[in-house]
Parts: sequence; C-alpha cells; structure tokens
Amino acid sequence: MANRAELPDKLFFKIGEVAKLTGVKQHVLRYWESEFSAIRPQKSKTNQRLYRRKDVEAVLAVKHLLYERKFTIEGARRHLRETGVADSLPPPDPEAVATAAREKALSEIESTVEQARGRTTDWFQKQLLGLKLEVEQFAAELDEYADDDELTAEDEDLAVEDDA
Repeated sequence: MANRAELPDKLFFKIGEVAKLTGVKQHVLRYWESEFSAIRPQKSKTNQRLYRRKDVEAVLAVKHLLYERKFTIEGARRHLRETGVADSLPPPDPEAVATAAREKALSEIESTVEQARGRTTDWFQKQLLGLKLEVEQFAAELDEYADDDELTAEDEDLAVEDDA
C-alpha cells in the first residue's frame, strides 16, 4: 500500500489504479464514495471515475481509520469531519522516514566533502604555484651567479696576462 508521499505525481487516477495504490477493492471504493463526503471522484465523459490526489488521500485516511484504528463507519465519518483528512492519514512508516533522513544526511555529507575537496585542491594548487615561482626565481638567481663567476674567471685570466 502506498502512503501519500509515494503517490505518483498525476492529476487523476482511475479506480483500478486507486485500488492497487491503496489495497482497497473497487467495490469498496464505490461504497465509501456513498458514505464519506471526502471521497468524491469526478466522472469522465465515458462515466469513468477519476480520483484526484486528495480523493486518494481520503481513501488512505478512511482505510486507516476503519482497518487499523477500528473505527465504525459513523465514527470514521465524524472523525474526518472534525479533524480533516490530513490529520486522519496513517503516520509515516518509521523505516521510510529513517531511510529518507539517512539519504538526506549522506547527500549533505557528500556535498560537504566535495566542497572541502575543492577548497583543499585550490589551496594546494596555490601553494604549488607559489613554490614553482620561488624555484624559478632561485634558478634565475643561480644563472646570474653562474654568469658572474664566468666573468670573474675571465677577468682573472686577463689580469694574469697583464702581469706577464
């Protein structure tokens, strides 16, 4: 049986679809239409019942009240009138709620990890670029010193020739 969160995102449902979604036989759905004002499917030109989402939710609420909470039809009718369909629906399945919460938490964790990974990668790239620049400057300075050493050696040779 589907709960209201699991209902397909459609405008209308045929009676056979509602029967499958709710686990209530078609003849019972037709009977409940006569007993509960919250269940009022429209009729198509071919006289087919077209249930809206709110009708299907009302069927789920009636089923919960009659089968699980053991209301009489009159008691369920009164309860629906006093509290409304939304408050009469069965509570969500704890496992489904836990699964949804777990999936949401995992998604948030994955997002946080991905953001942290991006920030860390950016930081390391900046550090590596800084080191690359330092190495290039150091290499340039070494080249200058090497050039200066070559001149000094030539100057020493000239100075030795001048002395001779």
